[in-house]
Amino acid sequence: MRSHYFISATLFIAVTSIFYIRRNEGYTVANSNETMVSIANPAENYATYCAGCHGEKMNAFVDRDWKHGNGLKDLMKSIKAGWPDEGMPAFAETFNDAEVQELAEYILTGIKNRKEYDFNDRPTSDIFKSESMTVKLEAVATGIDVPWGMAFLPDGGMLVTERGGKLYKVFNKQKQEIKGVPDVVAEGQGGLLDIALHPDFGKNQLIYFSYSKPHPDNKRLATTAVMRAKLGRGGLSEQKIIFEALPYAPTRHHYGSRLVFDGKGHLFISVGERGNEKENPQTTDNNQLGKTHRINDDGSIPADNPIKDKSGKVTSLYTYGNRNPQGLALNPFTGELWENEHGPRGGDEINIMQAGKNYGWPVTSYGINYNGTTITDKTTAPGITDPQHYWIPSIGPSGMAFVTGDKYKPWKGAVLSGSLRFQYLNLSWLDGTKIVKEEKLLKNIGRVRDVRMGPDGYIYVAVEAPAAAIYKLIPVE
Repeated sequence: MRSHYFISATLFIAVTSIFYIRRNEGYTVANSNETMVSIANPAENYATYCAGCHGEKMNAFVDRDWKHGNGLKDLMKSIKAGWPDEGMPAFAETFNDAEVQELAEYILTGIKNRKEYDFNDRPTSDIFKSESMTVKLEAVATGIDVPWGMAFLPDGGMLVTERGGKLYKVFNKQKQEIKGVPDVVAEGQGGLLDIALHPDFGKNQLIYFSYSKPHPDNKRLATTAVMRAKLGRGGLSEQKIIFEALPYAPTRHHYGSRLVFDGKGHLFISVGERGNEKENPQTTDNNQLGKTHRINDDGSIPADNPIKDKSGKVTSLYTYGNRNPQGLALNPFTGELWENEHGPRGGDEINIMQAGKNYGWPVTSYGINYNGTTITDKTTAPGITDPQHYWIPSIGPSGMAFVTGDKYKPWKGAVLSGSLRFQYLNLSWLDGTKIVKEEKLLKNIGRVRDVRMGPDGYIYVAVEAPAAAIYKLIPVE
């Protein structure tokens, strides 16, 4: 189910959009024998005839190029005459000239009123005000250029991964490097990635971390892997690779990769499609890229996993059709597994992950290619699980956490996602599982790579350089 902020194109399959942009959203021309009655109010006309393809909030105009001009006369011409060869119908018989002009002016005003993100509005203090509460940032760790993942230790300390390939223990605002980390491909988006503690860490001292692993025989190739190790005073020991996503690839992006334990001892792993959108995300036989996985704590595969290979053997696959999932969290109120993932140019998503489901990439998407060309004209399709929410333009989501406890009562139950692109913390309020409102927190703090709820009830965010630090959000009365 999509967020109610946006209207699915399928709801308006007979009444389409007002002009053609480089991404053809799948226009349908109305039957010429049908009589279409316009509404005098341009806002209602837009909602009826245009919103299905261009979004209730005109979101589909963002990050798009105007192919046939962006002036008032250009838009009026497109509305009246259409572009039949490109799938854009004419509305000359639907609207009179006055209504065409009113609709065009309404669209141009709406686009103009969409505020561009202001990167120049830099923080001037460590105090940040939101609509419902104020927080103060306290730095608990500094000097880590790209802090990728965080895990909280029983002694009050914290483990932090640095993408360059180092693992730190942070305690009382001091950090100590932990030895024993494997070699990582610290290129592009690769490196040392997420980290998680075993549910019985207090007894077995086991930790898990994901990383970009070089191929043993061909350093040009790499993949997303997960290692299990024992944490001791001398560093890591008993290292064992318990998961490798096949096939290896030469690209240096879209590794994923978040780690989450459920309450049954299963480890969930998100893996990106490594940039191969044509094959990896939709191929479930002998291909582990563009998927989320579920394994046991020792790397074995649960017998009740939902997807089997051609021979009938159960695989680690839990979902497929994912692009680059960089946020993963269990909803503590429902037990559901939530995920956020990067779209291309537009179409970042929040999903509720269900066993065996296909999440569409690249069969369906709200995004376009970075050069402005079309990836797909479908935003929904049979057999595809639609996103819970999507962002246009892309915010570059990374990290995910649900707000619990009473320290942040106005935010309790909401879901947090870091924004790499726009450098803020995104707060999404929920009504059940529907995202009904959003707010930008900590604007321009820096690229927010991860967000977690600590066992002390505080929110922690990992921010990349130049403001590189792990921050604790302290409510201010």
